[in-house]
Amino acid sequence: MSADDELAALRADALGCVRCALAGGRTTVVFGVGSPTAALMFVGEGPGRDEDLLGEPFVGRSGKLLDLLMSQEIGIGRDECYIANVVKCRPPGNRDPLPAEIDACRPYLERQIDLVSPRVLVTLGNFATRTLLGTTEGITKLRGRSYAFRGAHLVPTYHPAAALRGGGEVVAEMRADFVRAKALLGGSREPAASARLR
Repeated sequence: MSADDELAALRADALGCVRCALAGGRTTVVFGVGSPTAALMFVGEGPGRDEDLLGEPFVGRSGKLLDLLMSQEIGIGRDECYIANVVKCRPPGNRDPLPAEIDACRPYLERQIDLVSPRVLVTLGNFATRTLLGTTEGITKLRGRSYAFRGAHLVPTYHPAAALRGGGEVVAEMRADFVRAKALLGGSREPAASARLR
């Protein structure tokens, strides 16, 4: 079975998921979008209101900023990467997902990463970065370098929503992180700043 077929089967399973309490409040499961053979994957925290309504990650203002930075700094559109979240259902009031919710959803994200098998994985925000790297460090300390992660490079950056709130300086730092991701996609080696947390 191709990665595309396996992702489709995984998505079908996720659409009926009732492993945690988030299932009771969702409009739809926000599984993930993009190319199943993408070299670049983005992982965010969880769906917001717009995502819950449309069934697609990173729509609305955050999604527009993500699309803009992808286009301007990497030269791709969302059909050339893969975008997913740590949890697939919207937490009430956009709160952080609870440990039990993460545990319930983790097999879906782990399998998405395995099937897409990206060369570079960009985590968007504190929550996704901490979850995948298994750390309690904050994004301001973690960003600015890459980390070895499951045979790929992981590049932490801010969540687009934080950049919209934080203004030009945060957007500029996101741009630098996207440039780093593009360099890693091209096969360039980073200096010894790279580290492994997990």
